[in-house]
Amino acid sequence: MQIYRTDCLVIGAGLAGSAYALRAAKAGLSCELLSLSDPLRANSDWAQGGIIYDTSPDPAALARDIIEAGDHMSNPAAVEQLVREGPAVVRQMLIEEAGVAFDRDSSGKLDFTREGGHAERRIIHSKDATGHAILSAVAGRVDSARLITRRTGWVAIDLLTLSHNSSNPADKYHPLTCFGAYVLDTATGRVAAIVAKKTVLACGGLGQIFQHSTNQPGSVGHGVAMAYRVGARLIDLEYVQFHPTVFAKKNAPPFLITEALRGEGAVLVNSRGERFMDAAHPQGSLAPRDVVARAIRNELAASGEPCVFLDLSSIPPGFVRERFPNIHERCLAHGVDIEREPIPVVPAAHFACGGVHTDLRGRTNIRNLGAIGETACTGLHGANRLASTSLLECLTGAKFTADADVSDIAGNAFHLPDPNPWESPTRRADPVLIRQDMLQIQLTMWNYAGVVRSPRRLTRARRILLELREEIQSFYRGCGLTRELIELRNAVQTALLVVHAAALNPVSKGCHFIAAEE
Repeated sequence: MQIYRTDCLVIGAGLAGSAYALRAAKAGLSCELLSLSDPLRANSDWAQGGIIYDTSPDPAALARDIIEAGDHMSNPAAVEQLVREGPAVVRQMLIEEAGVAFDRDSSGKLDFTREGGHAERRIIHSKDATGHAILSAVAGRVDSARLITRRTGWVAIDLLTLSHNSSNPADKYHPLTCFGAYVLDTATGRVAAIVAKKTVLACGGLGQIFQHSTNQPGSVGHGVAMAYRVGARLIDLEYVQFHPTVFAKKNAPPFLITEALRGEGAVLVNSRGERFMDAAHPQGSLAPRDVVARAIRNELAASGEPCVFLDLSSIPPGFVRERFPNIHERCLAHGVDIEREPIPVVPAAHFACGGVHTDLRGRTNIRNLGAIGETACTGLHGANRLASTSLLECLTGAKFTADADVSDIAGNAFHLPDPNPWESPTRRADPVLIRQDMLQIQLTMWNYAGVVRSPRRLTRARRILLELREEIQSFYRGCGLTRELIELRNAVQTALLVVHAAALNPVSKGCHFIAAEE
């Protein structure tokens, strides 16, 4: 087994992981940066609406919007940090260093838009592909950074801890300490170990444990599952946000329809053209996402219709084509001309508000293990995320975690033994069984732990998933590793953790809604 050694192992190359690696490398630390596939195949790349750049004289207004959207469950310290540090981080990392091409008005000033839950325009954007503009610029800087080694197609299997994986038996008496990870090189099928002073989980979200999701393939809660297996504290996993508007036409692939469309005047209507959101919330179609998703679900349950519609008739056609070219093009490719007809939409799993618990410097309860981005939970989002906070959280989390790790590495000694060799069977896993098991996980989570939950549904989900986990564990132990098998193992564990958290919390808050049972 090949052993690599580095200062920092970053598992995940989306915006959070890439920004962390850049900042750590700038301070002189070596970084191994792992990505499941192409560097731009990350949830960050699919973010459409924008990123908050709040330059208003009243930053407290943004804090109020975050807390209100989070159903008053947010961590005040995390909110204060984001509001205070956000503008400088965006200006330095994206505008000055990365040179991201944000949209500007005729006078050259940044163009601001508004999304659901926001009281004012404070979001900057690059058409309707802001995440792609940001991540591609940041990825370019990563590729030119001397101290960053990008490992494309490398999948983390399990974290290394002194308690379980050191070649020295006496190391089990140390406090819980992480010193890297076992990883699979999918191109060769070989397992290696990366030994690191600091290991950072930046694995993205968990949306793909549900049947309908806006997340990239492979987003099954890798970081959550790996952290759980070594004893890390997890928090708020019941709060899974469902985006209200995902393209929903028969025989067409689902894709996100940005909330910024509603910020520019689009409204939700039912099949009869009625604006049902006006009766559901004072902000109508611009209500927080959890409110909108449940209202759509209730509308569909009452009507039996397969979708609702986003009506753009109040927006000038030329503006729609100019401001949202990618959505216009993708909808048109599937037979919907958004300048002339409404967009069919349904909710889908979008963002995990909970995750691996960290402090405001990305530290978990496991020594030398950090978490950032959607994998982590500082409590910023509370019970529901405010639109366009996710990319900003990636940047601020990366900055503070990298700075803390740079300081630790400069001042502390690290015990980094050789890990035990990895042993794996050679029998090939049956891909049909893997696909079937994954589909069962996704259907179970969608039907019983989705937008609306109940104690009875959650009990059924737990029973199904427990049995499935036993089968998958047996399957996993008997087969050689593949990316798909690792994803299946992590998916079933993450699904069980979400169901367990939901069952423990009988209080409906934000995007966790428990229906009464008769």
